[in-house]
This record gives sequence, C-alpha cells and structure tokens, in this order.
Amino acid sequence: METGDGRRGERATGLRAAVERVSATPVVFLHRLPRWVLLVAVFVLLVVGMAGTGWVAAAGVLVLAAALAWFAYLNWPALDGSGRALRAVALVVLVGFALGRGLGRF
Repeated sequence: METGDGRRGERATGLRAAVERVSATPVVFLHRLPRWVLLVAVFVLLVVGMAGTGWVAAAGVLVLAAALAWFAYLNWPALDGSGRALRAVALVVLVGFALGRGLGRF
C-alpha cells in the first residue's frame, strides 16, 4: 500500500518523526497564508541577499537556504533522485552565495 507522499505504508521514527511532529503547526500556518505573502517574503529575502552587503546579505540568503533545507527534509522520502539532486544543488548554491556575500567576495 502506497501513501500519498510516496512512502509504502511506513511511519517515520526517531528524528524524522520528531521533526515532522514539530513542523506540523508551522506548515499548517504557512499553508493557510495567502500565496502572495510567501512570495513577497521570498522576494524580500532575495533582494536583501542581492542588494545588501556583508553579513546582512548573507543572513537573508541563509534564511532562504534554511527554509529550503527544512522543506527538502520534510519532502525527502517522496522525492525521486532528480528531485533530491535539484534540492541538494540549490542548497549548495545558496549557502555558497551566502558565504561569498558574507566574506565580501561578490
């Protein structure tokens, strides 16, 4: 029997179960927000990351990277290989860009 998230009837245990339990309330809250609110939040963080300087810019990009990492972790069991690779590459790029901005490289 396959569940809606791609897993075959198995329940999460250990750390994954704890993260899923703690994440349930924030995910429901984010789901209930109008779509434009999240879009504006991502846009503002990107502008801060691109137009800001130093560690302020790095912080904006790192917040985006943390959100992406959180969502990637929650969705990881349901993703195929290409979805996992895309999220991993996106995280590496965001963290690399944040470090570059923070260190003043670009």
